[in-house]
Amino acid sequence: MIKQITPNLHQLHFKEFGSCVYLLKLNNKKILIDTSSKMARKELLQDLKKLKIKPKEINIILLTHNHYDHIENINLFPNAKLLKEKEIKEQFPEIQTIKTPGHSKNDLCYLYKDILFSGDVIFDKKQTYVGRTDLPESNPKKMQESLQKLKTLKYAKLCPGHLV
Repeated sequence: MIKQITPNLHQLHFKEFGSCVYLLKLNNKKILIDTSSKMARKELLQDLKKLKIKPKEINIILLTHNHYDHIENINLFPNAKLLKEKEIKEQFPEIQTIKTPGHSKNDLCYLYKDILFSGDVIFDKKQTYVGRTDLPESNPKKMQESLQKLKTLKYAKLCPGHLV
């Protein structure tokens, strides 16, 4: 299912299990934030086709973390470059990368204008629903620190890794 959030941002959400995928068009680049799971692969490709975007046209991939339900479709995008923090700052200074460990060791959130891409850290603005911390690499103390950090940010729209 495709939801337009702003003129240059779409959310792709799937019936099959997987994370939400966000398509951001910025500086003549097509950026995917997360790529979802193999189970959602067919729907992901169908949604991109509806948006008239071929997988080879995706330029950049940003990941919120390395759990399978967020990364399993990376190989669908042969021309996409997976950017790390420093590269994001250099190429897209309008995207702020925020380290938010807790759900996993390397969770990242991205703030673009008034839009927060929160991965599996938070799922609603009130932080009623937050990411699991009972996984082997989770850290409940770090999660609490990350949640406090996110409470200080000013944003109007939340783009979580999963819909609740």
